Amino acid sequence: MNQYRPVPPPVPEEMDEHYMRLAIALAKKAAEEDEVPIGALIVRGDEIIAAASNLREHRKCATAHAEILAIEEACRALGGWRLHGCTLYVTLEPCAMCAGASINARLDRVVYGAYDRRFGALGSLCTLSDLPFNHALKVRAGVLEEECRALLSDYFKAKR
Repeated sequence: MNQYRPVPPPVPEEMDEHYMRLAIALAKKAAEEDEVPIGALIVRGDEIIAAASNLREHRKCATAHAEILAIEEACRALGGWRLHGCTLYVTLEPCAMCAGASINARLDRVVYGAYDRRFGALGSLCTLSDLPFNHALKVRAGVLEEECRALLSDYFKAKR
């Protein structure tokens, strides 16, 4: 089980833009498949252990957010539900469901690009990571924010 494996040092902040660019590539792929362009990946040490994009429309499922799918994949890859030593990169600020899943999965960090003023639960609408849960989640917001926001804006302009 992963909780007994040695936990590598956390991803250094200077790598955040690199990994966010990979999440942006996943978001672009989602847009090509007519999904809201949100990409997420989970990194442990220097290894990408999970990558996903939004699949709500294809799966017709409210919980098929990129973050949830990436967390599920990471749990399978590590053989357990505790994702100690892992960082989630996502192009849009997680909603309450995804922020809660990040806390429950014991992720070390969440790094996101664009703020979500309507649904964001890690800094915009509310900040779940500030509540006294038994796990402290570190959050870094606004990494490559303009690129992440442009993906969403362009997608919704094309839909109108």
